[in-house]
Amino acid sequence: MKVVMPVAGKGTRLRPHTHLVPKPLLKVGDKPVLSYILDDLRELGVNEAVLITGHLKEKVEAFMAEEYPDFKAEYTEQKVQRGTADAIALAEPFVREEMLIIFVDTLFDADLSLVRRLPEDVAGVIWAMEVEDYQRFGVIVTDENGFMKQIIEKPSEPVSKLANIGLYYIRDWKLLFEGIHHVMNSEPGPSGEYYLTDAFQYMVDQGAKLKVEPVHGWYDAGKPETLLETNAHVLGTTRGRRPESLSDGVTLHEPVHVADGVTLENSEIGPNVTLSAGAAVRGSKLRHTIVGEKSTIENSELRDSLIGRDVTVRGVHGQVDLGDNSVVTIGTA
Repeated sequence: MKVVMPVAGKGTRLRPHTHLVPKPLLKVGDKPVLSYILDDLRELGVNEAVLITGHLKEKVEAFMAEEYPDFKAEYTEQKVQRGTADAIALAEPFVREEMLIIFVDTLFDADLSLVRRLPEDVAGVIWAMEVEDYQRFGVIVTDENGFMKQIIEKPSEPVSKLANIGLYYIRDWKLLFEGIHHVMNSEPGPSGEYYLTDAFQYMVDQGAKLKVEPVHGWYDAGKPETLLETNAHVLGTTRGRRPESLSDGVTLHEPVHVADGVTLENSEIGPNVTLSAGAAVRGSKLRHTIVGEKSTIENSELRDSLIGRDVTVRGVHGQVDLGDNSVVTIGTA
């Protein structure tokens, strides 16, 4: 089994961080978003990946080579973004078997192992999350047996509350690509893009059975506020970490993640704070904040903040969003 992962997006909602870091490589807890997904795949026994790259593609490729050398990773570039169907179409030359498709915008709590237990007549699985604000999502309408009938984008009426989360298993890969070709040869959607969900509709219309399975959690990592929420979730489960000893004047409110080599002096940290390796915090209070590697925070009180790598912050009170190599100093000579 292969996994196909589109990672070409520019991450415009996460600027300035994505000017220098691809969105899938932004950290929550102690590791990048992409790592959580790859680690789950490794447990499933999947170690072949096709990555559809674009923005900062060389950093994605370097990350895979350095951190996941055991993965057989292949790459294809989406030079012009024309939608999700177009992205998956680029993977066709690499796929000759069943596959997972994972859009790396979110983390999820899903039982991927169920793909090993599917009846032979099931062509694939679409994972979904039940939501109350169904108007914001593409929702999946199912039949009485839990198979997809239709996907409706942002319905005004509660035809379904099962939100499409961008996680799929496809056994009948030939029919999927046939559907993608059908979509790409038709008129694009209202935004001028071609949608993978239309290819799923083609499969269903041809008689394929796509099972809709629930996820137990779905955590967005696509914009600053939701990245911080996902960080809080991750820290509150298994990824929290505190130093073995604390200097006088340092208070921690868990959950927190304090990496190796972090300096803490006369500060109050937490809850929901990640401090990456080499960071230093002095005379400050941090809540609901992520601080990147080798960044320094002094005499500041920060909340709901994203601080990149090699950033210096002095005398700041409030919420800030600072990309790598930034310097912000207030009220000091």
